[in-house]
Amino acid sequence: MSPTLPVGIHDLCFTTGYYVLDHNEMARHYGVDPDKYRLGIGQDSMSVPAPDEDIVTMAAAAAQPVLARHGADTIRTVLLATETGVDQAKAAGLFVHALLGLPSSTRVVELKQACYGATAALQLAAGLVYRDPTQSVLVIGTDIARYDLGSPGEATEGAAAVAMLVRAAPAVLRLDSTSGLYANDVMDFWRPNYRATALVDGKTSIEAYLQAVQGAWKDYAEQGGRPLEEFEAFCYHQPFTKMAHKAHRHLAACAGLGQSDADIRAALRHTTSYNRLIGNSYTASLYLALASLLDHSEDLSGKPIAMLSYGSGSIAEFFGGTVVPGYREQLRTAAHQEAVRRRVPIGYAEYRALHERALVTDGGEHLIEAESGGPFRLAGIRGHKRVYDTADRRTATA
Repeated sequence: MSPTLPVGIHDLCFTTGYYVLDHNEMARHYGVDPDKYRLGIGQDSMSVPAPDEDIVTMAAAAAQPVLARHGADTIRTVLLATETGVDQAKAAGLFVHALLGLPSSTRVVELKQACYGATAALQLAAGLVYRDPTQSVLVIGTDIARYDLGSPGEATEGAAAVAMLVRAAPAVLRLDSTSGLYANDVMDFWRPNYRATALVDGKTSIEAYLQAVQGAWKDYAEQGGRPLEEFEAFCYHQPFTKMAHKAHRHLAACAGLGQSDADIRAALRHTTSYNRLIGNSYTASLYLALASLLDHSEDLSGKPIAMLSYGSGSIAEFFGGTVVPGYREQLRTAAHQEAVRRRVPIGYAEYRALHERALVTDGGEHLIEAESGGPFRLAGIRGHKRVYDTADRRTATA
């Protein structure tokens, strides 16, 4: 095994919720100027899952096209990252494993560290592939962001799943071996086990994010990473898209670079398109930014790009990668844009009803009507067990 063996992202696909709430609707409900959302936090709309969607159905839907293109013969590990898990013991990835029909000779693990989890999965996947270059790893980040109604966080909600195939000789992005790390125990965002919605201290969270940017960059520079000016573009975790602008301005200052507003817009302009429409997707957010960059940019072949992953609580990682020549042949731009376009618009009252809906906890059998029309759906709860269904099975029994 060569220490210089290129490892990275060979394929990337995302999906999102069935419904969409335009921020004009939220502004109308609260009697505020829509620019509070569009300009203030950089959000135009947010994805809202249907009752028969959850992190498992989105994860499986994101991964299915990857397996359809590449097969599952070399996949021996599934790493699913989420901070909105469906069970305190069982990994959500095992539900996905079954829905996708993956072989029993598979390692399946769920990872959690707020919005950073998918980056932990990506780095662990790279290590597994370095150890055995004949294997591939399926990495999935999947989340549904939910805050209390009327809280400042409500306007940043969203939902999405991103699936990535990590392997040797990747066709999309070769990962650099150098990373900058930062960790700190801070209560900027959290969700106790007894709550369905997250809590956030907005001011503290922004400060913690910026502190983590500075710390991760400092460690990256000390580890011998690239100079900041070498990177062609920058992808950030986006709890809201304006946070990426705040983070990049702070990073440039930490690196001693003078960056005008125009410079910052140029560095980020292609990375915020999907997040602006989908909202916060927690572990998937950074990789939505990557998908947005690849789908909307001019040719990036051979260009280095920077990635800043942040998870409240807090941990951050700064790392880079080089876009592989010919990567455009692997892109799913049309499918990604269709996933965003096909969402069904709803008003605030409909959104509120979905937000307040909760799964039953009495252990009885409770079926959930088909609504989203996706390839996978949450069919019900039976004896405290989640029951999933596929489009193939529904067609066969119709």
